[in-house]
Amino acid sequence: MARLELKLKALCSEGRLKEAIHILLTTHNPHVEPRTYIQLLQTCIVKNALSEGKQIHLHINHNTTDFKLSTHTSLQCKLISMYDKCGSLEDARTVFDDMSEPNLSSWNTIVGAYRRHGLPREALKLFYQMQRTSVKPDSFTFSSILPACASTEALEPGMEIHRTIMESTFLSDAVVVNAVIDMYAKCGSMKKARQLFDKMPQRNVVSWNAIVFGYAHNGVIDEAWRLFQEMPQRNVISWNAVVAGYAHNGLLEKALEVINQMQLDGIKPNSATFAGILPACTQMGALEQGVEIHRRIRENGFLSDVVLGNTLIAMYAKCGSIQKARELFDQLPQQDVVSWNAIIAGYAQHGLVENALEIFSQMQGTDIQSDQFTFSSILSACTKTGSLEWGMEIHQRIIGSGLFSEVVAVNALIDMYAKCGRIKKARRLFDKMHDRNVVSWTTMIAGYALHGYGWDALKLFELMKHSGTNPNHVSFVCVLYACSHAGLVEEGCKYFCHITPKMDHYACMVDLLGRAGHLEEALNFIIKMPIIPDEVVWMCLFAACRSRKNIWLGEFVATLVFELDPKCASPYILLSNIYADVGRWDGVQKVRKMMKDKGIKKVPGFSWIEVHKMVHTFCVGDRSHPQTQGIYAMLENLSWEVKAAGYIPNTRLALNNVEELEKKLFLHPHSEMLAIAFGLLNTPPGTTIRVVKNLRVCGDCHTATKIMSKIVAREIVVRDANRFHHFEQGECSCGDYWKSQQRWTEKLKEAAKERRGKFEGNGKLHSKRYMHMSLCQALKLSICGINCESFSQRKKLRLENTTIVLSGLMRGRKNNLAKAFHKSSLKEAILLQNRSKI
Repeated sequence: MARLELKLKALCSEGRLKEAIHILLTTHNPHVEPRTYIQLLQTCIVKNALSEGKQIHLHINHNTTDFKLSTHTSLQCKLISMYDKCGSLEDARTVFDDMSEPNLSSWNTIVGAYRRHGLPREALKLFYQMQRTSVKPDSFTFSSILPACASTEALEPGMEIHRTIMESTFLSDAVVVNAVIDMYAKCGSMKKARQLFDKMPQRNVVSWNAIVFGYAHNGVIDEAWRLFQEMPQRNVISWNAVVAGYAHNGLLEKALEVINQMQLDGIKPNSATFAGILPACTQMGALEQGVEIHRRIRENGFLSDVVLGNTLIAMYAKCGSIQKARELFDQLPQQDVVSWNAIIAGYAQHGLVENALEIFSQMQGTDIQSDQFTFSSILSACTKTGSLEWGMEIHQRIIGSGLFSEVVAVNALIDMYAKCGRIKKARRLFDKMHDRNVVSWTTMIAGYALHGYGWDALKLFELMKHSGTNPNHVSFVCVLYACSHAGLVEEGCKYFCHITPKMDHYACMVDLLGRAGHLEEALNFIIKMPIIPDEVVWMCLFAACRSRKNIWLGEFVATLVFELDPKCASPYILLSNIYADVGRWDGVQKVRKMMKDKGIKKVPGFSWIEVHKMVHTFCVGDRSHPQTQGIYAMLENLSWEVKAAGYIPNTRLALNNVEELEKKLFLHPHSEMLAIAFGLLNTPPGTTIRVVKNLRVCGDCHTATKIMSKIVAREIVVRDANRFHHFEQGECSCGDYWKSQQRWTEKLKEAAKERRGKFEGNGKLHSKRYMHMSLCQALKLSICGINCESFSQRKKLRLENTTIVLSGLMRGRKNNLAKAFHKSSLKEAILLQNRSKI
């Protein structure tokens, strides 16, 4: 038997693992020492051979008579390590749980395994479990668990572990202190990190790297660079920390300069150098810099690096070059689960659902097992087009894969069901979750908000707080969004007053006030913002201008948005729609000419419907579908029944200066109507029709669909760019929110007539009064609902003053004008502007 062991060891040292296992399995009653099994398992780790490792484990359990696995801790530790390194954390945990008395090495191995698998919270739970035993942590334990705190920015647990270290003998251990500095730095507590760094009697290069990275990571890039220059010794990690710091702070060109300097100093970049800068390109959508980094990766010979390859795939996909991402994916010498996840996520981001599903199906035919992030990415693709049937199949695959307990996978399922119109199913899944994180709560709240169930969203938010889960800034965005779409103005204001708002929160508040008809409050809210409003904030006000038919304020906001985002088509379309709403066809033509001159194209309207796991796409006036004849015949028949039920087409919504008969014809081929007709033709009577549209449903289609739902006795669910509409028995779940807004506007206009009367006399006096009226007065009258487009001297109301004021503010000018605009009122700002002209 000694010869057998020698033979097995020789084969392992030569890397001939399969031959070694074949001999082991075919030898009758082999006598193999634990150390030989350990060498076999180590070879499995080197070769990432999980199936062979499982064979060895099985052989140990059934063919050893000289020792019991449960009593041989070193062999058990090696089994845990093998399963960990080969990607099967579940098997590693099973081996650990079977141990009668885990020793320190066993605890260190399993804690490290959870951390490496991206489950730092589970690693912390195991560490606390270890502390309740008689096993005492060593320096390896501390240096392993502190990065788990750092990766989740868990400052409180990190500080608690630091206190434990201070009570032990490990405070003089440089490895442990470096880990503590790194933890504080990554948790944003640079003051504590610097105190520890300054107190160190002897600092090594790791200490310097930790503090430099900390300052760079936290945005104090000048101090990071100063300390970097003071370093007595630098290695490639030092340079990488500075490169990643500049990249993390959006200074990509500076990061590339540092790489150049690094090479001049004789330090060759490694894969981590480029891995530190590429994610910033991905986040910023910086394709040009990403291409340059790709070139340098090629020059330095790292194209075969699977980690860099995966990051490049993600970068190209996020930056809009999905074809290049696919080319890189196909060229990878070895694809791992991250590679597949990156390309699936890329297709999902671009709404290319069929491509994403195709890649997912190909992945199932390989040896690579889908993980929770695979399922999360493919479910994200399903939500783009409302592919409920595919989503339900993937739900079953998640259950079959044993990942149903994984929080990321269940969160993705909740999101999918909510966005595919099955909000009750989403809530049932949420209620069954044992471990919910902040994403779980926020996803469910967002689902309710999307469906217009504002009170349900707020009740769940209160439950979230009582559960001990701290909401993040996204949670509050979802709460404000829910208030906005349910008209809960007071509740939204209450929640807003209890947060430190970011730009998203300000945009939600403007949207909330605008949707509720409070344009003056919305404008004043923007004026008083302590930060410079971006184009999203102004677009929220702009959208409210359209629902109020407020041309004057709409034109005013349009000038700002055109400057802030000159290539975006949305503000041009919105302004064109405002003009069309009141029959200002000259304005419509003017906007179209502006778009043509600037090369700006309108985003076309598309709708999707899934039937028998096949997604069908329709665009406005589409006649490319094989069932076109039947679809249009169905619409024609429905139009007669809908009109017989009292429906009158609102030809004003056709947004074009054509004859009335032509407009009526234009309303039918809207993409959502084609999708609904297709659904009626291809699904059994009584079943729900689900349609997803990339733009907002127009008011005319909304009214027609309500009536259609009663005629065909079906529930029709439409998800547009804003929210869900559940049409059933002639009603919509949105409660015709915009109609209530229109009623509000009409009342306001009636009240405004009295105020306007004081300015009216004969036509000459009327025009004269408005010529000399202050801009502030005119703006307030406009906000109150007076149609300023009817005022002949509109342009003489000094619109350019307001544009100059706000444009100056948007450029961040620190002058009295901007300060007055911020701190005081529009009137004072304009007075200052007028005085400056005298």
